[in-house]
Amino acid sequence: MTAKPTYHHGDLRRALLEAAASAIEESGVTALSLRDLARRAGVSHAAPAHHFGDKAGLLTALAAEGYGMLADALEAAENFLETGVAYVRFAVGHRAHFEVMFSPAVYNGADPVLVEARDRSEAVLYRSAEELPDAAADPGAVRDAALAAWSIAHGFATLWLSGSLPDLGTSPDDAARLVLRELGRS
Repeated sequence: MTAKPTYHHGDLRRALLEAAASAIEESGVTALSLRDLARRAGVSHAAPAHHFGDKAGLLTALAAEGYGMLADALEAAENFLETGVAYVRFAVGHRAHFEVMFSPAVYNGADPVLVEARDRSEAVLYRSAEELPDAAADPGAVRDAALAAWSIAHGFATLWLSGSLPDLGTSPDDAARLVLRELGRS
């Protein structure tokens, strides 16, 4: 009789988060199950619960990771307009994270790691608006401009991901620039 081979992950937590993102991209966040996730990762059905506790714990970790990645992407942007483009690029490139991040009913919004990552991404968004011409004269205008840009970028990203936009080409970056430039003209 031969022994059953054992399977070892170098970083099971990472493998589970990647499997979760893949499953969410395929079927959506509501269809995600820890049992299916374990099967995808090639581990016992108890492994995801060991690392995350439950589905909400897993989704909290995925949302926190997403907010951190979003903050990194926004910090790399050159200016206010490109911050909006970076937001759309993140949403398109990390669809599962984006879906979970903006579905607060599925995760623990009070988790300290998540709160820190979310606050950091929001701070970068608001900080990017400080370069606008009227920023020094009216700090309230900075907040209003940042909120407007965030709303437009988020709405555009959501529409792009759902396939609801008219034919704007194949580049979400170029299409987002066209839309976000209108914000600067108002």
